[in-house]
Amino acid sequence: MKQAITLTNAPTVKAAVKSQKMGFWTVLLFGINSIIGSGIFLLPNEGMRLFGPASIFVLAFDAVLVLTIGLCFAEDSSLFDETGGAYVYAKAAFGNFVGYEVGFVTWTIRIIAEGTLYVGFATAVAGVFPELNNSIDKDIIVTIMALTLMTVNLFGIKVAAILNNAVTVSKLLPLVVFIAIGIWFIKGSNFTPMIPASIASKGSFAKAAMTMFFVFTGIESSVVAAGEMKNPKKDLPRVLIIVILAVATFYILVQTVCIGVLGKSLAVSTTPIQDAFGTMVGSFGKYLVAAGTLMSIGGVGFSTSFITPRFGVAMAEHGMMPQFLTHKNRFGVPHNAIIISALLGLIVAVSGSFNTLVQISAVSRFAQYIPSCLAVLVFRKTMKDRKSGFKIPFGWFIPVLAITVSLWLLAQTSISNLIWGFGALLVAVPFYFLTRRNFVN
Repeated sequence: MKQAITLTNAPTVKAAVKSQKMGFWTVLLFGINSIIGSGIFLLPNEGMRLFGPASIFVLAFDAVLVLTIGLCFAEDSSLFDETGGAYVYAKAAFGNFVGYEVGFVTWTIRIIAEGTLYVGFATAVAGVFPELNNSIDKDIIVTIMALTLMTVNLFGIKVAAILNNAVTVSKLLPLVVFIAIGIWFIKGSNFTPMIPASIASKGSFAKAAMTMFFVFTGIESSVVAAGEMKNPKKDLPRVLIIVILAVATFYILVQTVCIGVLGKSLAVSTTPIQDAFGTMVGSFGKYLVAAGTLMSIGGVGFSTSFITPRFGVAMAEHGMMPQFLTHKNRFGVPHNAIIISALLGLIVAVSGSFNTLVQISAVSRFAQYIPSCLAVLVFRKTMKDRKSGFKIPFGWFIPVLAITVSLWLLAQTSISNLIWGFGALLVAVPFYFLTRRNFVN
């Protein structure tokens, strides 16, 4: 039987001062900030285009899938207290090779995704200030954003936590106002027919489900930084469940208001929430949502810049990456990993070579999700005597359901997207054999 990974002798994990750890409410806001990003501001139109008003039910379907995956993460996380998330679970359950594959592909994807968020922020700024819509200003904006987020993270958990809490609350405010006002402008006629005949087809539901699944990606971010939390075994399971339920409710309400206000025109809107708010209250609504969009993308960029270096640190602690990534500064943060991740993300941002990742990012997340769900079944046999802070009810049903539905969604995805989404798994193979002699169990 494979044994649990423990890092009791790893000073890089235990050295953080207790006062620098994140408490329950900070972890909760961090989880919300990790999920609610640019997707909710941009994808309501895609849902309407692909499945009509019934896209509300597509969101509900995705929410159930994410909840089952989140429950698996919750049970896994209750057995560990170190940084790494899906990488740690895969390594403990299936050994070094699978763990390395999951860790490598996750860190690679997150670095590219971080660069994508930098450019997403620059694009949003250019939407508010059209005179900045050129390549030079774009590169200046992404550089400022990358260096700013890197600097904030170098000053430790306390500064990062304060900024994260403020950003999360600030970016949610426009959406809360949008929902509160929007429910009074909903027109029932905009919900018929629920599924227009022109888009009803055998594969339309699956395509809509995979596309809109993107708005839920990020749930894995909370468990990655377990080593930075005061009481991860107790707090993480509760945080994951609360975050998923809260975000799902939020998304369904936003989609409902967008459909109820814009009707068929939602399908062709490029800024759906902004257009819907403008219809309700005029230009003030548009500017409020524009501010919320910038805050949202910036917030997700911040949480991503915090999480991404921790993947490299987790692998380095097990000898799968160079040890200098684990070195911490006087604020107790892995400064080398933070600087390297930020600079690599910046290179991606200025190169413009990340466009494909935006389309297949949802696919790539399943490289973390499926092994983590499978790990639940393994740990119930190999770690049955270890004290757990949370156990999924109904036995094996929920993990198997999460795995089955995930595989079904992937089966509906184009071959090209699957290749791009899981390509990093193949790239990782030679690096595994080059570094495996340094692995620490």
